[in-house]
Amino acid sequence: MDLVTGGAGFIGSHLVDALVEQGKEVRVMDNFSSGREEFLAHHEGSGSVEVYRGDLLDQEAVITAMEGIEAVHHLAANPDIRLGTEVTDTDLRQGTVATYNVLEAMRVSEVGRISFASSSAVYGEAGVMPTPEDYGPVMPISLYGASKLASEALITAWAGTFGAQGYIHRFANIVGPRGTHGVIFDFIHKLKRDPARLEVLGDGNQEKSYMSAHDCVKSMLHVIDLGEEGPVLNNLGTGDTCSVSRIAEIVIEESGLEGVSIDYTGGRRGWAGDVPKTYLDVTKLLGTGFEPTAMSEQAVRDTARVLISEIGL
Repeated sequence: MDLVTGGAGFIGSHLVDALVEQGKEVRVMDNFSSGREEFLAHHEGSGSVEVYRGDLLDQEAVITAMEGIEAVHHLAANPDIRLGTEVTDTDLRQGTVATYNVLEAMRVSEVGRISFASSSAVYGEAGVMPTPEDYGPVMPISLYGASKLASEALITAWAGTFGAQGYIHRFANIVGPRGTHGVIFDFIHKLKRDPARLEVLGDGNQEKSYMSAHDCVKSMLHVIDLGEEGPVLNNLGTGDTCSVSRIAEIVIEESGLEGVSIDYTGGRRGWAGDVPKTYLDVTKLLGTGFEPTAMSEQAVRDTARVLISEIGL
């Protein structure tokens, strides 16, 4: 049985779907602070998915959830980078400390494999683009990025000290159905409040790699199935980028609204800790035979379409 922490969340629930497709039995551990029961409702009664409601900050609860587990997919984290600027220990607790608790429960329970959802945020404002996995030194500029980098270090330390096998996945910006945060989600809600005007944080020139949730979880499992000796580190993305101004145009196009003005607040960053440009080098991933089904702009458009349907405009 595989354990998915944060399995009722956006990416986590898509991973649960993919694992079930592979014929796996899955236990989800989630405190439902941002995860939603409806994201897993289609598995109810299947016998394939077991839901354990618990918090990763409760060490005993994590040890209980680890019983009978062969591999852990650790996706639980604070999903909103901007929250860390207001509640500054959010990422420390929900990221770094939570990862320590998962690893310690794995050690106690003799579980030897962990797959971890890291982020392009660990690179900070990289001086090389597209940015390869061996770029360094990595200097994150957000508390979220710092917590992901600290978690990576804990995983490699556990691997070196206790012999665990670790897979570290540095995600591009992941988008798709069930999204509960992020630029596309925010734009749709802003248009719902005011169909005549769309406010864009920053100057709109922020440019990032986007990957569909479907491609993200498929690439995670693809990398794990290769059976490489670890720790194994991979950028997961599409190898291209899309700007925030283009995302604003796409969301307006998919909304069907006419005469919408786009107003920029100005500045290079959308918020404190926002990296103006991230562009991941995915040569390593593509070299293993994985091919994304949608590039950045198409992933954004597909997501805008489905979220508009889910949220309503």
